[in-house]
Order: sequence, then structure tokens, then C-alpha cells
Amino acid sequence: MALVFQNSLALLTLLAVSSLLNPTSCFNPKLFNVSKVQSNSDWSPAGATWYGSPNGAGSDGGACGYGAAVEQAPLNSLISAGGPSLYKSGKGCGACYQVKCTTNKACSGNPVTVVITDECPGCTSESVHFDLSGTSFGAMAISGEAEELRNAGILQVQYRRVECNYPGKTITFNVDSGSNPEYFATLVEYEDGDSDLKSVELKQALDSDTWVPMQQSWGAVWKLNWGSELKAPFSIRLTADSGNTIVANNVIPAGWQPGQTYRSLVNFAT
Repeated sequence: MALVFQNSLALLTLLAVSSLLNPTSCFNPKLFNVSKVQSNSDWSPAGATWYGSPNGAGSDGGACGYGAAVEQAPLNSLISAGGPSLYKSGKGCGACYQVKCTTNKACSGNPVTVVITDECPGCTSESVHFDLSGTSFGAMAISGEAEELRNAGILQVQYRRVECNYPGKTITFNVDSGSNPEYFATLVEYEDGDSDLKSVELKQALDSDTWVPMQQSWGAVWKLNWGSELKAPFSIRLTADSGNTIVANNVIPAGWQPGQTYRSLVNFAT
């Protein structure tokens, strides 16, 4: 009995310690499969700076096109601009990473999950660079030491890629204000999983077979210049860089309007 009790106590202690070390986040990140990215214990070095207001979201939406959503749930200003290797000419928009620091006395060493929402074209002094929002940079600090950590200005950090997971959120399409009956463009956001979109395709009403490839316009915005009137409702098929595919059937309704947001009923599995 004593041995069983001791083993049980040890297990409970291990679980308690684990719960303290695991970071909390509004979007519950998960680590990628080891064969795709890296093992749970593997972290890679990167440079980190911060921009914008100390407790803000960097810039107003940034080069991915997310707008005011970066300040709202579920992102809550925990975002980052990425150097070229992270932004990937916009293909890196929406990707989730964990970052942590240990090189400053104000560092907590605990991971913070951030989403790529902006570009830092000049961040090339390291092969990987995060230009974090003031909120994200401060979140790496010991409680009460966020300002001291931000005063450091630049840090060497550790990072790893994680899956995005937005509980209660489905993939959302924000129709670009420049869209018209012959030209359709949309911002894609809140993709769970690896969030790197390799392709976006559109299918018009009454066409059960033809998926038309859309082109990346800028950031997380994809476009289709059809040249004649498009027939709604539209279904949209998304293919992630991993090869996973998901279809939002009839997500853009007949009578759609530029500037409107349409929420699907689907998301990638995590």
C-alpha cells in the first residue's frame, strides 16, 4: 500500500508541476506532429524586438489585413510581425508560434503564444526574427516586470511552431471592400491547425465540379478576377501547406456585399 500511495503521490505532484509550467492561452496552441516540425523539447533560437505601444497590438492590423481583430478576442494583442522567413510574403499570416526568453533577469522562461499578423521587412539580422507587439513582449516577463523587459528592447529568444486552436471559432471570410460582381476578394482568418494556406479555390452556384483557383492578393487576402458576373452562393475550398483540405459550402451567400463578414460552419481539425 505504501508503495502504491507513494507512486500516486509522485504522479499527482508531476501533474501539478506540469500544470504550472504549461502556458495558458486564449487559443490553446498544440504542438505540431514531430515528423512535421519538431519534438516537444526542441526550441530554436531567434531574435525578438517589439513595436507599437507598450500594451498594444503593434500596428493597426498590419500587413496581413486583420485590422482591428488583432486587439480583440481571441488574439487579444498577442501577435507579432515576422521577418521574411516568418511572414513568407504573406503565406505565413495566421501561423502560431510559442516564444520564451531566459537571457534577461526579467524573463519568466514561460512560453507565450503569438500569431503572425504583420510583416517586418527589415528584420533580417537573424534568420528568424519576431517583432512582437508590446503586449506579447511584456508577456514573456516575470509578473510585474513587463516594463523592465520591454526596456531591454531586443532579446535573444527561443521559439517553436505550434498549431493554432481557436475554441468556438470557425473559419471566417471578410469580403474585401473592393469586390464587385466580376471580382471577388476575401480575407481568410481563424484557421485552426498549421494555418499556412497553400491554395484557396472558389466554386460558383450550380457548378458541382469546377473549382477555380484564387490568387493571393496580399497578406491573408485571396482574390478571383473572373471577368464576367460571378454566380453566388460561393463555396470555398482551403488547402493548408500540410495538404489538409476543408470546404466551406455556400459560405458566401447570394446577395453578398463588399465589406461584410461571413462565418463558415467548419474548421481544420486539431
